[in-house]
Amino acid sequence: MPIEAVLLDMDGVVVDNLPYHVDAWLLFCEQHGIPLTREVFYRELNGMNSKDTFEWFYGREMSREEIEHLEEKKEAIYRNFYADHRVAAPGLIAFLTELQEQGIACALATSAGQGNIDFIVDGLGIRHFFQAIVGGAEVKKGKPDPEIYMKAADLLGANYAHCWVVEDSLQGIQAGLSAGMQVVGITTSHSASELARTQIQAPNFEGLLGLIQTKL
Repeated sequence: MPIEAVLLDMDGVVVDNLPYHVDAWLLFCEQHGIPLTREVFYRELNGMNSKDTFEWFYGREMSREEIEHLEEKKEAIYRNFYADHRVAAPGLIAFLTELQEQGIACALATSAGQGNIDFIVDGLGIRHFFQAIVGGAEVKKGKPDPEIYMKAADLLGANYAHCWVVEDSLQGIQAGLSAGMQVVGITTSHSASELARTQIQAPNFEGLLGLIQTKL
């Protein structure tokens, strides 16, 4: 099947920033008396949007205003931690350039909020590579629900079966598979064996388009 579109997650994929996010979550939870370990985050929360994460912490449904207030506190910690360390994942720029040269559409589909999307996309200067960007606030159901990837594909006018998703989280991988798409598992958060449900497992973007094309 031809590749019509590639849909990228952001955190842990476009940038290897998850340790900074986890450190920020750990500090936020410590400040708010919420028990959290690094292991629990990677197993249960990685890939979730803010609404689902905060409701998981507090064990109740929360208003948009509550979530936005707490989210800004946590994201301020994260951006302070990561600001001096922003760097594109190995091979990312070459990969995006190849897609552009071959006329393959590309979208960003991330659970992150707009502030963090701008922080990464504009911080790396890569906005021009994406024909669509879908953030967590633009969908009703977060990953592992497939809504975000289906919406990104719809914005590109791409057939779901001809889309490749690049993900690192178990929730995100499930979202891509549930949308009927092919999925690349990036091993920043989990081992290749943990991502065995994906069509390809890779450490980063180096040589990735060639690997995808061998699967066609």
